[in-house]
Amino acid sequence: MWPFMREIVRAGETIGYDPGQSEADARASWLAEPPDRATVAVGPGGEVAGTAHMHTNRPGPGAHVASATFMVPPAHQGRGAGRALVLDSLEWATRSGYRAMQFNAVVATNEPALALYQSLGFAIVGTVPEGFRHPARGFVDLHVMYRRL
Repeated sequence: MWPFMREIVRAGETIGYDPGQSEADARASWLAEPPDRATVAVGPGGEVAGTAHMHTNRPGPGAHVASATFMVPPAHQGRGAGRALVLDSLEWATRSGYRAMQFNAVVATNEPALALYQSLGFAIVGTVPEGFRHPARGFVDLHVMYRRL
């Protein structure tokens, strides 16, 4: 997963991770201990077509809300891997007893992700104006998205 994760993070267009992170740092945060969960989507040739990291959104009084982050390599975008990963995260969250799922930082220019999440019942419940520095478009909004389970 590291080669495409590194490419996505370094592109800096859709996810707010440190572009200088090492493989070891990425592995430690993505493959965290339970109750967190990481999973992959597998393409028709057996290759990794995407990955998801699922976790509790906030500790303590907010621990009933799940969150997740998704990465799909460019070669697999638009082929259903993202949808499969989001559906899997919703099933995991429901099975795990969460009451809702919240995405904290969906880049407003990431139109494919916004369309996917909205098609699966997520709503934009807040916007952070200019909360993300896009490498080509400058400061763009970040959306907070929510869905009850």
